[in-house]
Amino acid sequence: MTAHIDRQLRQILADVLGLDLRAVAAFDADTGLFGHLPELDSLSVAGLLTEMEDRLDFIIDDDEVDGELLETYGSLLAFAKAKLAGAGARA
Repeated sequence: MTAHIDRQLRQILADVLGLDLRAVAAFDADTGLFGHLPELDSLSVAGLLTEMEDRLDFIIDDDEVDGELLETYGSLLAFAKAKLAGAGARA
């Protein structure tokens, strides 16, 4: 399941930000996102979060969005995993 989430999240980043999928495939846990990728600006954050909700089938509450969420690829992936684990626990 973790590998599936990772692949989906990388695809979302590539699609929403218009990044080459090969470049996104090279991201590791420490790859900086917001403030490091010019494509990820304040306008694209909403699109990214919306696509995550749609494709990964969970809801992101406003109070869950902070600077740490988009700091690195690892923090975004950990967030997605935790959301999906929580959704599974409620189902």
